[in-house]
Amino acid sequence: MKKYVVAAALLAVAISGYSQKYEFQTIKDIECEPVTSQGQTGTCWSFSSTSFLESEIFRITGKKIDLSEMYNVRHTYPKKAYNYIMRQGNAQFGEGGLNHDVIFSARDFGIVPASAFSGLTEGQKAHNHAEMVKQLEALVKENAKKPSADWQNKVDAILDNFLGKDLKEFTFEGKRYTPKSFLEMTKIKVSDYVTITSFTQAPFHQDFVLDIPDNFSNGRMYNVPLDEFIANIDNALENGYTLALDADVSEKTFSSKSGIAVIPENEADIKTILTEIRPEKQISQQFRQSEFENFNTTDDHLMHIVGKVKDQKGNVYYKVKNSWGSQAAHIGNGGFIYMSVPYMRLKAISVMVHKKALLSKTRKGLSIR
Repeated sequence: MKKYVVAAALLAVAISGYSQKYEFQTIKDIECEPVTSQGQTGTCWSFSSTSFLESEIFRITGKKIDLSEMYNVRHTYPKKAYNYIMRQGNAQFGEGGLNHDVIFSARDFGIVPASAFSGLTEGQKAHNHAEMVKQLEALVKENAKKPSADWQNKVDAILDNFLGKDLKEFTFEGKRYTPKSFLEMTKIKVSDYVTITSFTQAPFHQDFVLDIPDNFSNGRMYNVPLDEFIANIDNALENGYTLALDADVSEKTFSSKSGIAVIPENEADIKTILTEIRPEKQISQQFRQSEFENFNTTDDHLMHIVGKVKDQKGNVYYKVKNSWGSQAAHIGNGGFIYMSVPYMRLKAISVMVHKKALLSKTRKGLSIR
């Protein structure tokens, strides 16, 4: 009888061990500004990249500055409109973009604090671009057939109305700046930032234009093998650098409510894995590529990697800052997502990072100085 009791006890322990609720412990936590909300907009690319620049400013200067996401948006829409109209409508026009679009905006127009450019009209408390996008889309589609002489002025007028007029000068902490002199003050050098990815349709250790819909500006990315891609993310975090992330969040196992993003080994665990530790799938370069080419992996959403945590079994997760707010009932982990290594290996489209955060062998292989 004792044998059966002991066996049952061991089975109970095994089952309880298999179905443990998540308990997280911090491994690495890098300074970032508080989680905010992009509201009813498709501007995650600006929230992700702007948060990234905020952390870079703190790393470089020790200054905590809340930057304006909408200033970047205000200066990116005219580029999107020009691209769409000059291609006679044979291009993407929408709210999406990528991390390098904020870098391009900073390079061309500088950056500003949120206190100088909120992107909110009088009385508005949250971002909602539905009507603005509707008007812009109607305008560019009409002009893609035959451009009018003043279509660019009309684009600016719509943006002025919904986001605010372009900013030439402003005061910050008692000093006058232009957007470009403000960029200089922050010590951000836009040429220091690179994007890496990992796909097999292009040669490794070269740069290429990744063919995804939101890459309207044809930003180039450096291509590295998957293991090296992950090793560079780890190296950056270990050395105090954060990363801007483009990823697929369409999986049922990406949950803002649970604050978890995982890839279960077994389909039966899709629901339970959001609250309990379950085995995860091993992700190869080949599987990653096939999921990208069959559109199971797409560039849905951009976020900001700011650290690492581990569960009680030692499994590692990336701490990813989201832009869907932090207080709502459907938001877990204070607006951060704990993204497992398998999820990152499979669903991360690309990351943008300071070039000095890359492994020395990667910088050498890519001829980055």
